[in-house]
Amino acid sequence: MPAVGPVVLPSSADLQDAARVVSVPMRVRFRSTETREALLLHGPAGWGEFAPFLEYDDAEAAAWLAAGIEAAWTGYPTALRTRIPVNATVPAVTADRVPDVLAGFGPVSTVKIKVAEHGQRLEDDVARVAAVRRALPDAALRVDANAGWTHEEAVEALTALRPVDLQYAEQPVAGIDGLARLRDTLRARGIGTPIAADESVRRADDPLRVARAGAADLIVVKAAPLGGVRRALAVVAAAALPAVVSSALDTSIGIRGGIALAAALPDLPFACGLGTVALMADDVVADPLRPVDGHLDVRDVVPDPARLDALAAPADRERWWRDRLARVHAVLAERT
Repeated sequence: MPAVGPVVLPSSADLQDAARVVSVPMRVRFRSTETREALLLHGPAGWGEFAPFLEYDDAEAAAWLAAGIEAAWTGYPTALRTRIPVNATVPAVTADRVPDVLAGFGPVSTVKIKVAEHGQRLEDDVARVAAVRRALPDAALRVDANAGWTHEEAVEALTALRPVDLQYAEQPVAGIDGLARLRDTLRARGIGTPIAADESVRRADDPLRVARAGAADLIVVKAAPLGGVRRALAVVAAAALPAVVSSALDTSIGIRGGIALAAALPDLPFACGLGTVALMADDVVADPLRPVDGHLDVRDVVPDPARLDALAAPADRERWWRDRLARVHAVLAERT
């Protein structure tokens, strides 16, 4: 695979001049996050987003910066479609909150449900999935464990969820070897739930090892963690597995990158996880990229100056992000 890095690498000073740091409140807690922070970049090609999660080190965050620079300085590849089907996303809420969460997405035919939340039990996951099924009897349902189950827990959980007829289970256990072992165990027990690799693609030194190891039936790809739309397209082409495009809890600026990836893929067999702006209580644009009738239009978005001011991060958090930007730029400079 090509090295992670943007086609163009602006100077650190240019990036600092182009940066705006925002703090966006969430409607519901997601990935232990109640406020989503992001650094936006304005370049000659438009706007990009640099928003790796806080726990990611500078080396891992470098791919996210490469993606933001690609968006703002290079632009996106040619789109092959004008509308993108998307799924609703249900965080690890209690079952009684499921209808309210789903209401924020409008009509959808596919739902991704978070499971394996720390401190919760399998019974909580089963109840949450059952609540979604009651609300949407005909929808395709998929679960995402974010590698939160052990092998034994994953076997027990996917056995319990077998009657739901899941579309797939996303990253039920950690690691490529863990996925391969789980997939073999499930098949030996007659459980045909497809396995999707997410973290094992974007956090592996060699993301294509997922395909070579027979560890998954499909891959979940995100433009930012893979270093941008073009690198993500290369990963999908080399893996030769069906791909689902997803987001990383982005503002509409970041979601635009996911839409660009989904629009440029030769094949798009699954609804994409790009509707997560619906989980946010606010956004940096006046016309957020929220799904309508289960789809997102392929269109550009520009931050609204009033929203940027209203959502500006506190001074200490802005300094933190600008310091991070300088460090991660240095990492990219060493790679290019």
